Amino acid sequence: MRLIRQIKHKRIVFGAAAAVAAIVLINVGVSFSDAFDRTDAGEVAVVRNGGPFDDRNIRQVIQPASGLTWIGWYSESHKYPAQQRFYTITSDPKRGDRPGVDVVSTPSADGVQMGIEGTLYFSLNLDDKTLRDFDDKFGTRTFNSVDGHAYHAYDGDAGWSAFLDEIVRPVIDNDLRQQIGNFRCAQLVSSCALVQNNSSATASTGSAATTNNSNIAAVQNAINTSLTQDLQSTLGDKFLINLHFDLVRVTLPDDVQAAVDKAQAAFAAVSEAQAQVAQAKANAQANEIRQQGYSACPACATIDEMKAIPPNVTTFAPGSGFAVTQPGGK
Repeated sequence: MRLIRQIKHKRIVFGAAAAVAAIVLINVGVSFSDAFDRTDAGEVAVVRNGGPFDDRNIRQVIQPASGLTWIGWYSESHKYPAQQRFYTITSDPKRGDRPGVDVVSTPSADGVQMGIEGTLYFSLNLDDKTLRDFDDKFGTRTFNSVDGHAYHAYDGDAGWSAFLDEIVRPVIDNDLRQQIGNFRCAQLVSSCALVQNNSSATASTGSAATTNNSNIAAVQNAINTSLTQDLQSTLGDKFLINLHFDLVRVTLPDDVQAAVDKAQAAFAAVSEAQAQVAQAKANAQANEIRQQGYSACPACATIDEMKAIPPNVTTFAPGSGFAVTQPGGK
């Protein structure tokens, strides 16, 4: 019996040792596979040490479309977009970077609240040192998204959008406020002149319509210049490059737009009435000239009167015992 108990005990010990060895081998295998990484064509990776005896400094940078690369045991890859990206501000709830309607609202020089829609195009600077500095500054903290979640900038599209929304968006809003504030409402939206206290609104609308496109282009060019400088100053380096902002649309508040629509309808009614008056004057002048002709040629009046007889009338009797019967009449 004692021998049997010893054999059972050895089997238990051996089984436990085998289980521990299997677990160790599995962990080693998983850790070994995690010690390699690669990047797709549209991403770049900043690798940080993560071993139990390592520091947490940056180990290396893996450029886009790399092959399988050794990154060390327990290291962590922070992957960022390497292709051109964009940030869209729009009233279309299906297209913007923020959920729902997203428009920058800012006053013009004359105090009209303008709605601005546009898109910022940019790329992340892929220089090795710049990427390391970017990860040190922005990869070691989290950013709150508009849905209330906290993300790292490298947490996929959600994390990158949260970074842009918290860090880049305020710079865009500030630049738009500064540039839009240099122009009056009618200089950007010509129809704005219809509802402003201006006795020459009708005349100025036409001139504004010919210049507001160039004014919008001037705003866009100024924003492109200021954004490059302001983002570098805000972020601390040229982390974002090849910046270009497209100013897509400038809109009016709903109440102002409603007033514009009403004014345009009123101007249309006035134009229609003026056209009717002009037509009546023309008809009166034509009748007067025609009557003068008849006075000079009474026979002409009779001829025209005969021509005006409808074809279904067979007998015309204007009076005084005079009647004309068309051929075929009874």
